[in-house]
Amino acid sequence: MSDEGDTFWVSLAEKVFGLLLIVIGAVMLYFTATTSGLGAFSVFFGVVSVIMIIIGLFLLLVKPPE
Repeated sequence: MSDEGDTFWVSLAEKVFGLLLIVIGAVMLYFTATTSGLGAFSVFFGVVSVIMIIIGLFLLLVKPPE
């Protein structure tokens, strides 16, 4: 198999994984903001969800090496 085919699949996997991280992070952030039962852990889950969104955006924007 050629290197171009491998680069295509790696790039596609990065985009899909990045989109998945953004969706999961957004859902976590929504439930963290609307749920009052978390108590002291709400800040922790808020930070984790924002980090997941940032990593997902990073994966969507970065191009793989040629």
